[in-house]
Amino acid sequence: MTPLETSLPSSTLGVVRSRGPISSVAAWLLAACVSGALSCQSGEVEKPAASTAAPAPVKPATAPAAAPVKPAPAPEPAGLPAPADVAAPPETATKTASGLASTVLQPGTGKERPTTADRVKVHYTGWTKDGKMFDSSVPRNEPTEFGVTQVIKGWTEGLQLMVVGEKRRFWIPSGLAYGDTPRRPGAPSGQLTFDVELLEILKPPPPPEVPKDVAKAPASAKKTASGLQYRVLKPGTGTAHPAATSRVSVHYSGWTPDGKMFDSSVARGRPTSFGLNQVIKGWTEGVQLMVVGEKTRFWIPGELAYGKDPARPGAPGGPLVFDVELIAIEK
Repeated sequence: MTPLETSLPSSTLGVVRSRGPISSVAAWLLAACVSGALSCQSGEVEKPAASTAAPAPVKPATAPAAAPVKPAPAPEPAGLPAPADVAAPPETATKTASGLASTVLQPGTGKERPTTADRVKVHYTGWTKDGKMFDSSVPRNEPTEFGVTQVIKGWTEGLQLMVVGEKRRFWIPSGLAYGDTPRRPGAPSGQLTFDVELLEILKPPPPPEVPKDVAKAPASAKKTASGLQYRVLKPGTGTAHPAATSRVSVHYSGWTPDGKMFDSSVARGRPTSFGLNQVIKGWTEGVQLMVVGEKTRFWIPGELAYGKDPARPGAPGGPLVFDVELIAIEK
């Protein structure tokens, strides 16, 4: 649960080309990621200023210079042929209690299997039951990276069966994929077949320790008129402060007063970017007090956070404690 008050595009970091089997973060791929297309913008030609001077002699007409020809866009990758057993798993396939079927196409070289806390890097291709390829990282030559729990159920279960270097084919029932009638526009329906190659297991950093003063701000903490309390943990190197509408990049961890961590970009290993006018009031006020490089602990009253009984599903209620490191003021 990030400190965002409003729903933002996944990851809020830009346009991502690759698409994959994400179930909760984006329509296809990350935790992230926003599906989109690039567009070109042409600037207007500057018009000459009006002049009262006598007109210049007319020169003989000459053929206009040929406009530069823009290169044609690269063609989309051709679909990969479907495997002969795309419609149903063979009798030799292994099947789990959930109904997920799989067979190893290429043995792996690793010994460790991913856990639900890990991120993975994979190559994959997906087909519908009738053999139509709907997505693949292979023609793009772009491996995809995501959290094990940020994908459809069939992937979350299947990835944990694999080791690095292994390539496996999965037959995923609709109930472990997008369903028979997907709610997400463009998502394939019914049983899906995937070839997945596990390239790397990415271990997250250890979670930050719970602050000793998480339950109550110390007497040395400063307090603003709104009731926000804070203490600088590490002085910054910058001199400028962000404005209320600035976009910033931060690392943060958040706890409830009983020491339960409910979110952390540190644990995910990736900073977060957002506008200060898109977050809870305690963040909007508090981060403006900081400079780049500074790390500060904030004790935020419930009324400056999500409130006592948050309307947002999953949001923590009551007062909250955040450690925030300001990495950059982006604009």
